[in-house]
Amino acid sequence: MEYRSLGTSGLKVPVLCLGAMTFGEADDKSFMHKVGCDEKTSFAIMSRALERGVSFIDTADVYGQDGLSERIVGSWMTESKTRDRVVLATKFRFRMGEGPNATGASRYRIVRTVEDSLRRLKTDRIDLYQIHMQDIDTPEEETLRALDDLVHAGKVLYLGASNYAAYRLTDSQWIAKTEHLHRFVALQMQYSLLVRDLEREHIPVCKRFGLGVLPWSPLAAGFLSGKYAKDQPPPPGVRLEKWKERFAAYDSDRGWRTIDAVRTIAKQKETTPSAVSLAWLLAKPAVSSVIFGARSIAQLDDNLKAADVKLSADEVQKLDDASAYELGYPYGFMAGIQKGW
Repeated sequence: MEYRSLGTSGLKVPVLCLGAMTFGEADDKSFMHKVGCDEKTSFAIMSRALERGVSFIDTADVYGQDGLSERIVGSWMTESKTRDRVVLATKFRFRMGEGPNATGASRYRIVRTVEDSLRRLKTDRIDLYQIHMQDIDTPEEETLRALDDLVHAGKVLYLGASNYAAYRLTDSQWIAKTEHLHRFVALQMQYSLLVRDLEREHIPVCKRFGLGVLPWSPLAAGFLSGKYAKDQPPPPGVRLEKWKERFAAYDSDRGWRTIDAVRTIAKQKETTPSAVSLAWLLAKPAVSSVIFGARSIAQLDDNLKAADVKLSADEVQKLDDASAYELGYPYGFMAGIQKGW
């Protein structure tokens, strides 16, 4: 398993990160209802992943009812005595409980969310603590100062952001620099062959400030795994059968053109579409590690193949071309000028 630095920090992480969103059989109040796996299977997946070198686990307080995913990860680390072998990442920001202060990224809330996560995870520190989405109701300086205090207290080692607008991310990095606060070292965003929007602004910002990109949903909720067929409904039991609007977004000429290119390269390299789709992300210079999920050992093994797939520059370009998207204004205008308009 290849390891990379997390951004420009000194932390080394494997190029594949196990996402724990599907861990635990969530009840019907959770958005993960009927698309997760039970605790026994979750334990088996984490153990096998660690054996294969995936020593990076990402979860969040809102994954599953009442922090279910965090509790499962914490129990597994305790029972298997693997805490010191794992880079542990979790997130806060979304609603947990009732009342006006049960959501957001205020200092008042952060000092509580970190203690709740530490308790569920059964650990004394969180290696990478990430704000799950920017909070426009809280000044960024307040959030950063609260997180900085957690680092000084040893409860958190590194800081990260997720689902941030590029302008807010830039502002955050500038505040951290000028106020001498610990800054974000990673940005977790949706990124795949079919969702490339962050290439417009976020990737340049990450390169400028040394943030490592951690793509989530790298297989576009499974669409890029190759299990779907054009003009056919999703197979029963898959996530996109439940998430119909998301499937509709991928069920397009661009979507099928992209998966055809993925399948062609997968056949040539004698591997799977999933492995090729993940390897495409790993070929992007700003990416530190790709977060993938698994509901079974078979899915895990399929995704782990990506660690052994190296795409040539020509193969990356073919996938870039197949998944090309509208840049929009002013990006398309500027690109045209640069080409000699």
